[in-house]
Amino acid sequence: MKKRYQVLLVLSILSVITFLDRIAFSTAGERITKELGFTAVQWGWILGSFTLAYALFEIPTGFLGDKFGAKNILIRVVLWWSFFTVLTGFSTGFMMMLVIRFLFGIGEAGAYPNMAIVASKWFPAAERGRVQAVIWGASRIGAGLTPFIIIPIQQKYGWQASFYFLGAIGIVWVIFWQFWHKEDPSEATDIAKDELEEILSKRQLSSHDASTSIFKLLKNKNLGFLMMMYACYAMGVYFFQSWLPKYLQQGRGISEEQLKYFSSAPFFLAAIGCLAGGFISDRLVVKYGRKWGRRIVPMIGLGLSGIFLIIAALTTNNTVAIVLLSIGMASMDVTAPVAWAVSMDIGGKRSGSISGAMNSAGLLAAYCSTVLFGYLATNFGYHFPVILLGGIALIGSFLWSKIDAEKPVEVV
Repeated sequence: MKKRYQVLLVLSILSVITFLDRIAFSTAGERITKELGFTAVQWGWILGSFTLAYALFEIPTGFLGDKFGAKNILIRVVLWWSFFTVLTGFSTGFMMMLVIRFLFGIGEAGAYPNMAIVASKWFPAAERGRVQAVIWGASRIGAGLTPFIIIPIQQKYGWQASFYFLGAIGIVWVIFWQFWHKEDPSEATDIAKDELEEILSKRQLSSHDASTSIFKLLKNKNLGFLMMMYACYAMGVYFFQSWLPKYLQQGRGISEEQLKYFSSAPFFLAAIGCLAGGFISDRLVVKYGRKWGRRIVPMIGLGLSGIFLIIAALTTNNTVAIVLLSIGMASMDVTAPVAWAVSMDIGGKRSGSISGAMNSAGLLAAYCSTVLFGYLATNFGYHFPVILLGGIALIGSFLWSKIDAEKPVEVV
């Protein structure tokens, strides 16, 4: 296996761990809320605290990766979130859980921007879409596996034990990463000469100054449209990551045993969506150029997703609803690898900062929608907010027509 594909494998494992840690919390939601006495509104604030922290620290952590190297920043990121994953199991009340999940969000912030930095250094530009497809596909596989791993642990040992287990996994990954990975392929001693030459000659890192203020970069219109689109996408995808188990149990009467299968199905299909989105986008870039090659797939995907979410919320048949939600998430998630590939296309040496800005916009929007979901579900029922998210996905589809992957974010 080529050295860069080994790097991709290790990043994909990290992506799996990242979503195991995230989805474990929402999977345990019913047990946690019953044991600690949380209301739906309080649960929304707890879920949102993670998202808010993630949003606030995404750009700074991406900036640190650009400046000091992604290897060391990823070590800090994974150690931090693993520590607060363990502490989640010690929570005994609303305020304690709120604070711990906020601190957990600070830890996870910057994980994917720094993976983007690693990918921009280790892969030719023509492979960016498929690299992001594998990384994001792995995240969805991790999310899909979570109920099968976590629910049995929670049933036998309690919900707290699952977080102790997941925290230990992160520490093991850090130890391996510390001794194995090199920041730049030119530093690796076990890479073939022809592969090294291929990477260095084709990775196309733009030459704008990596120390430029992120606030100057945020004035770029192209980046602005990318951030708005990602906000629409993130509001939809965070419903699946945060509220889906609650929606299925409270809104549709699904039992915990059924939850293992019904809450996993959307994520396994989403993994296929991620892989298809990235690989098809790379092919379309070759055929139509980067501008339309990056636009076509997510425009269609988000549009279809919005339609499927609306129909799923309106149907009374649980099986049909699960199928529609699963197809809806798969359609939605073709966006993820393409959006991150675009952030690398237009970001160059500032890939960490640009992808961090994009993800921060998405996370801030997801924070608002995650908290608001609890209020809307309490006052209007669990189906109404899903219909709204479907409409927002349709807006995101339109915004893709404004994004141009051929225009790098330059500072004049």
